Amino acid sequence: MPIAKQGGRFIAAGFLTAGAGFLIARAPDLSLLGGIVFFLGLAFAAFCLYFFRDPNRPWPADAGLLYSPGDGTVLSVGQEGADGGLCIRIFLSLFDVHVQRSPCSGRVEAVEHVAGSFVAAMKEGAKANERCVMTLRADHGGQTVIVEQIAGLVARRIECWPSPGAALKAGERYGIIYFGSQAALRLPASARALVKPGDKVQGGVTPLAQWAQ
Repeated sequence: MPIAKQGGRFIAAGFLTAGAGFLIARAPDLSLLGGIVFFLGLAFAAFCLYFFRDPNRPWPADAGLLYSPGDGTVLSVGQEGADGGLCIRIFLSLFDVHVQRSPCSGRVEAVEHVAGSFVAAMKEGAKANERCVMTLRADHGGQTVIVEQIAGLVARRIECWPSPGAALKAGERYGIIYFGSQAALRLPASARALVKPGDKVQGGVTPLAQWAQ
């Protein structure tokens, strides 16, 4: 299973901690402490290997569909904002893949970091959390699509890699959120949702919505 390079320093820190614990445990009076440090470090490294997994997936083929930007569970589907556009929110638990993928092919028009709170990502108040907002001009019909990477209670770091002007393919990796979070997909009101709250979705694989015919 491929591992996202962003996890390298966390994995290394876990193994270094385990190594330090092993050395500490060699001292007769510190064997218990060393053992605890060793197993904690090893457990953290193992968790990070799992958390930062980044599976390869086939490219989405249907330009008429909009795909999930991340893995997780659909929290809500409905109209939000002054324009009444369709918004689909997804909760990413600690056990979901946290690499984000573009919901459609298009060109990046803007990337904006918005300061906010750090409410638990599955709660209603998470809508006001710190987030990164990327605006795409979709190749299909030239309509505007907005994807939000939203921090949670634990997640305090978001990476969005493309710059304005960059071209993205549907399903292409574009960012990562660390340790539990939420993703939101904002679409024109004419788009038709294909999922409901409680559905499990996979980034770049599960169709969330369909363009108006």
